[in-house]
Amino acid sequence: MPIQWFPGHMASARKKAADAMAAIDVVIEVTDARLPEASSNPMIGELRRFRNRPCLKLLNKADLADPAATQAWMDFYNRQPGVKAVAISAKNPSDAARVPALCRQLAPHRDDGTKPLRMMIMGIPNVGKSTLMNALLKRKVAKVGDEPAVTKHQQTLDLGPGMTLTDTPGMMWPKIDYDSDGYMLAASHAIGRNAVIDEEVATFLGGILLERYPALLAARYRIDPAHFDGPALLEAVGRRRGCLVKGGGLDLEKAALILLQDYRDGVLGRISLETPESRARMIAVADAARAEAAGSDHASPDDGEE
Repeated sequence: MPIQWFPGHMASARKKAADAMAAIDVVIEVTDARLPEASSNPMIGELRRFRNRPCLKLLNKADLADPAATQAWMDFYNRQPGVKAVAISAKNPSDAARVPALCRQLAPHRDDGTKPLRMMIMGIPNVGKSTLMNALLKRKVAKVGDEPAVTKHQQTLDLGPGMTLTDTPGMMWPKIDYDSDGYMLAASHAIGRNAVIDEEVATFLGGILLERYPALLAARYRIDPAHFDGPALLEAVGRRRGCLVKGGGLDLEKAALILLQDYRDGVLGRISLETPESRARMIAVADAARAEAAGSDHASPDDGEE
């Protein structure tokens, strides 16, 4: 089932962010280091390119991501014009403290002290924007929670001498183009549970883990991953964790939540759901399937057929 999630307040948030961008110098885009491109809202790129604003792309939660994949993504982004990519953990004060200086490098015209450096934090829900905001200001000014769309209002605050920081609500985009992106976002809790079926999301996640991180699954659940696919993995997790319903059957929803939470909390290990190479393959396969489907839809029946 394709996943889509665009709560009503996000359309208003997009308009306010677009208006505010006219008066800022640097966009700080926070993404999830485990799925940097899937968690990058294409509308943010469109807005900042329209205003010709440089971007500090923060791959947050890097402590939960596969270091090799994170490095590949930083190399990928740092080849793009006007973009500086850095891996951080917003929960680490020293990582957060680097952000203003990195922004100054992207806006050297603000180094003369005549006008403040104006920064704006943007990103999708639940990637750590509020955690970063609080760390930068060294006090709690933004509500933090393990649920998407906690922040619903834009605010601008003084970050210190010659610096202002605008925090924006997490913004999704109206249509997620690739089904895999929807599942990766749901697995990483960037999408509200009311828009997803946990068993389907966990089965998708399990398929990635079986392909790329079987040793981590074996260590966590004491299983031999070679014998499983996504659905069978979910059943194995359910049996290992005693997820039973009345009559002795498996509670697959509970098993799904266990697998998803283990991934989200990092207890499985450092995992990335995509790399630049895997994403390119995913897009190529999806686009080819769409082209084939479109060709079938427009194919004319054989005129000689009776």
